[in-house]
Amino acid sequence: MSSVAQSWTIQRRVLGALLMREILTRYGRHNIGFLWLFAEPMLFTLGVTALWSIAKLHQLSSIPIVAFAVTGYSSVLLWRSMPTRCITAIEPNLPLLYHRNVRLLDVFLARIALEAVGTTISFVGLVLIFWGIEWLDFPENVLKVAGAWLMLGWFGASLALFLGGLAGTSELVEKLWHPAAYLLFPLSGAAFLVTGLPPAAQDAVLLLPMVHGVEYLRDGYFGSLITTRYDIGYMAAWNAALTIAGLLRIRAISEKVRPE
Repeated sequence: MSSVAQSWTIQRRVLGALLMREILTRYGRHNIGFLWLFAEPMLFTLGVTALWSIAKLHQLSSIPIVAFAVTGYSSVLLWRSMPTRCITAIEPNLPLLYHRNVRLLDVFLARIALEAVGTTISFVGLVLIFWGIEWLDFPENVLKVAGAWLMLGWFGASLALFLGGLAGTSELVEKLWHPAAYLLFPLSGAAFLVTGLPPAAQDAVLLLPMVHGVEYLRDGYFGSLITTRYDIGYMAAWNAALTIAGLLRIRAISEKVRPE
């Protein structure tokens, strides 16, 4: 076996073991376990749908509110959950760093992968469930939806690496991230279309990279029903910059982080 193949085999086993550990510690003994990934966005979607129906706001727009809520909240879960998990990843996993094949980056990648897989299953599952009961239509362009989902996932992963690396040397990152995440939620494009805002507000929200991903996702989902504004090149530049900054930061703190 070549050295590259051997290294890949070891890396795959390490990530697999870390993923299994995360699944067991996070879902194995709490509430309804893994099903909560479906329950949380489903409850949110049902709540938003009920509010819009009571207020009769759905009569003012041709956009299906269920699909609008699913695409909006699921996209927020995708990019917001990864940094939240990675910011608190180092301390509980310090004993694992005794193993010479386990690196700090592996711990982050395992948490990112679990969040990405779980949120993707949730999004696809909700779309299929609501489509099956005829609460929403199937996406007009599945490939565009998939591309937007990958871009949002990349953004979440790169932000997670960067903030996780910063959190290794500063407790302020965790304290500041939670209010920042709540503030970014209404600005992320989850609850509005960019073209529905005043021109000055459109230019302001388009400075946020995740807005471009949400607009791209809705362009693929609703297609001819809406008009969207996004620049995937701009979002890719942000994602690449955050990825490089995150990897450099993790490399810088890896030598300083010692197992207890």
